[in-house]
Amino acid sequence: MIRTATPADVPVIHALIRELAEYEKASEEARASEEQLGEALFGERPAAFAHMAVDDESGEPVGFALWFLNFSTWRGVHGIYLEDLYVRPAARGGGHGRALLAELARICGERGYERLEWSVLNWNRPAIGFYEALGARPQDEWTVYRLTGEALAALGSGR
Repeated sequence: MIRTATPADVPVIHALIRELAEYEKASEEARASEEQLGEALFGERPAAFAHMAVDDESGEPVGFALWFLNFSTWRGVHGIYLEDLYVRPAARGGGHGRALLAELARICGERGYERLEWSVLNWNRPAIGFYEALGARPQDEWTVYRLTGEALAALGSGR
């Protein structure tokens, strides 16, 4: 049901990212190209990793998890930051999301990573319920900040 992504999966990963962006009501923000994804996942120095959820009968991809390493200065070890987790609506409820998260948890255990973290939109109640049923807990004492666009450029240029 779960396998490591290969370079041949880049077009479907790209399509799944577009579907996720549409679901999150942010289609215009998903600008990564297939070429950029291919380089990030399979280039000389990969910046991210991906796993595919496939239908047991057809072997067709129905979801994915895209992740990268983070580091905890308090614990002194890496962790996994899950950037995207998406299962196509027709395949939801079939265990694919849980299996993707279980694979990442397995990798954490195998490699000595102590955290598996991700963000979820506050309005996405089905996802929140799913995550909490697995034992995940919100880190609501933290607020995520982001610099992008002109603000990022201005700070970077000393303006």
